[in-house]
Amino acid sequence: MPELPHPIALSGPPDALLPRFLAVRARTERLCLPLTIEDHIPQPVTEVSPPRWHLGHTAWFFESFVLQPNLAGYRVFHPRFNYLFNSYYETLGDRLARDQRGTLGRPTVADVIAYRAHVDGHMRELLSQPSANELASLIELGLQHEQQHQELLVTDLKYILGTNPLAPVYDEQALGGLPVDDEMAPAAGSPLHWVEHPGGLVRIGHAGADPGPGSGAAVRPAFAFDNEASQHQVMVPRVQIRAALVTQAEYLAFMQDGGYDRFDLWHAEAWDWLRQLPVHAPLYWQPAADEQSGWLQYTLNGVRPLQLQAPVTHLSYYEAYAFCQWKGWRLPTEFEWEAVAPSLDWGQRWEWTESAYLPYPGFRRSAGAVGEYNGKFMVNQKVLRGASFATPPGHERLTYRNFFHPHLRWQYTGIRPARDWT
Repeated sequence: MPELPHPIALSGPPDALLPRFLAVRARTERLCLPLTIEDHIPQPVTEVSPPRWHLGHTAWFFESFVLQPNLAGYRVFHPRFNYLFNSYYETLGDRLARDQRGTLGRPTVADVIAYRAHVDGHMRELLSQPSANELASLIELGLQHEQQHQELLVTDLKYILGTNPLAPVYDEQALGGLPVDDEMAPAAGSPLHWVEHPGGLVRIGHAGADPGPGSGAAVRPAFAFDNEASQHQVMVPRVQIRAALVTQAEYLAFMQDGGYDRFDLWHAEAWDWLRQLPVHAPLYWQPAADEQSGWLQYTLNGVRPLQLQAPVTHLSYYEAYAFCQWKGWRLPTEFEWEAVAPSLDWGQRWEWTESAYLPYPGFRRSAGAVGEYNGKFMVNQKVLRGASFATPPGHERLTYRNFFHPHLRWQYTGIRPARDWT
């Protein structure tokens, strides 16, 4: 499948909306093609939603936010699907508990695919009307939302398959269109090169156009989530950020040096987390049956020997912090990262930062249900910057603020270290 076009400007013409809408929707379904019907159902942990739920939720978003308020005579596909596929929007009523998404036998996968077709057919009708241009901003938000779920779909299905004792391969014949061989590609950039920033005031946040990874220039039409605005100035110190992500070989050295057994490297909360689980290695690592063979790792291509030059991935913030403590480095703040990132080749892993997920100056939540999109999660989470192997083409941008709780590691998370430059 060809790459999706870059996000359209919010004032884009109606004839640009339909092909983009159809391309994004088709990509979601293509990602599910390698899965069996049974693969669509399990939910091994609360954070991981079944593929069936992602398919339904992304249809529900367009039905609830676009079609019901804006298409005259629209009738919902099923009166209870709002309850099943609402994620966290209190404004829109009661919903199935998050940890119950994998417990239901119905609706079937076929029912959910029919739901998507129903929504898509009516979206075609809506997008053929001249008034569609007035909805361009809302529809683009829905498409960006669906691309977020495409990334979640990849990481969730990896967890579903990776925790299966059979360790099945996801995409042997590339039916899903993912370049699965790139999942463990070597880290880009030289580990010996550190990009320097002289310090001073820098402009942070989205302001209408966006440079892609390593581009050094503003090239993308405007789109941003509300948590990326408004643009403002921040004082950053003199800092060096490494050109290359931390590799699996480097992280293995941390483990071999007793990194998981040294309390002095870990936050107190992290040390408790480590002991309670317990955790001794990144997610999906497993010791080989023959101890002389070292470590194996589950990938979308199945269980493989550890690719030592690939960026280490599926780490919690706790682990990223402890590794940097061991090396005498630190994690960059999100502002340092944004100031230096135009000179970096970023995009292989989401990169933990030292920044708490907080509102930018002047942030205001929108009225209504859309206002629940980001603002209410600005507590007890860490910001990640960049993009990952699983990020849909065209969805990444310099100002993107991802965020997760510090203990989570099922996403393609990694480490780009920083150090003070004196």
